[in-house]
Amino acid sequence: MAKTKSKDTKELSVKELESKLRDLKEEGFNLRLQKATGTLENSARIRTVRREAARVQTALSSHRNKQA
Repeated sequence: MAKTKSKDTKELSVKELESKLRDLKEEGFNLRLQKATGTLENSARIRTVRREAARVQTALSSHRNKQA
């Protein structure tokens, strides 16, 4: 998955952001599962995914506030 930049997330629609957030949460779950089973190769990816999800949530919140 490509690294998400703040300015990239601001250009996405709400539907695209929701989809991206869903994918990131699923990836985070899979990474935590791998960590628990001892098969995780890149533990730094967990932190990266968490931060990307936070960026997407912030952009979603911003979009929703603009619409209200």
